[in-house]
Amino acid sequence: MSDFFPRSTVAWRLEVPALRRVSLSLPEMALITGVMMRLWRSYVLTHGAADRWAWVGGTFLAGMIFLFVMLTLHLGNYTLRNWTSRAPVFAVLESGTEIVMSLALTTLGLEPLGAETAELSDWLPTATRILFWRLVGIALFTVVLAIVVSIVRRLLLASEDRTSTLEHVHRASVEHEAMHEPVGEP
Repeated sequence: MSDFFPRSTVAWRLEVPALRRVSLSLPEMALITGVMMRLWRSYVLTHGAADRWAWVGGTFLAGMIFLFVMLTLHLGNYTLRNWTSRAPVFAVLESGTEIVMSLALTTLGLEPLGAETAELSDWLPTATRILFWRLVGIALFTVVLAIVVSIVRRLLLASEDRTSTLEHVHRASVEHEAMHEPVGEP
């Protein structure tokens, strides 16, 4: 897990697996998340017991966990400063993808709305609701995640007797440059 969430982005290797490559791309992560969230919602509303709170709550929780895991996988590639711009863009792209998927499913007559099928007149209120709750949910989750990451980093730095992350980054970059100097040159 330490390879996936390094202390600095300098620590990444050049060889990247498919998940790592996708997690670096904000549009790809947001689009995949939006499509999967909409398909999950459609599946949940058309299969299972909608009258049981355990089913409704469990499937809602599973969807939110997936959303926040995908967001965390993306944000984990960047410093906390970058999160302030990346998280809202992720929310807009993810909710935009869900809204377009909702429109497509509604047009095809496949979008569930409770026990009924959604109509085009239901699409705008649904789109507004999706956008609002994704922006609020992702913003709140990002703030909580940033606080947790800051606390964990401070604890790790204290346990390693380092006073500054800047010192560590500088030391790592000097070591990196020393390892990559050409052999035989002064």
